Formats: sequence, structure tokens, C-alpha cells
Amino acid sequence: MKMRTLIPALLITIAATGCATWDGMSSREKSAVIGAGVGGVAGAVVTDGGILGTVGGAAIGGVIGDQVGKQR
Repeated sequence: MKMRTLIPALLITIAATGCATWDGMSSREKSAVIGAGVGGVAGAVVTDGGILGTVGGAAIGGVIGDQVGKQR
């Protein structure tokens, strides 16, 4: 994967998590946000920076994170 794609994806993920207000969020919501961030980065890596892969990875990661957070 190109570093030109990975670095912006990581910066966007960090910025999005930094803007979130964690105090008022449930464990399930936190897990969904983290899952979406990790999924988006993974999708970008797998598809070599493709938009569809990044968005798809974020969506799938968000759903998985939501389900993991539900069981806590």
C-alpha cells in the first residue's frame, strides 16, 4: 500500500475519534466508532486506497464493533 494513502486515512481516523465525546457514549457506541475506524483503515489497505473499500470497511467494522460492544 502506498504511504500517501495510509497516512491520510490514519489522520482522519485519529481526528474523528478525537472529536467524539466519549463521556456520554455507551460501551456499544464506543465499540462501533472504533470498529468503523479500524475497518476503514483496513479497507483502505486491502483495496490500495479505493474509496469503496474504505467506506465498505468502515461500515462492516462499525457493525462488528456494535455487536462486540453489545456483549460487554
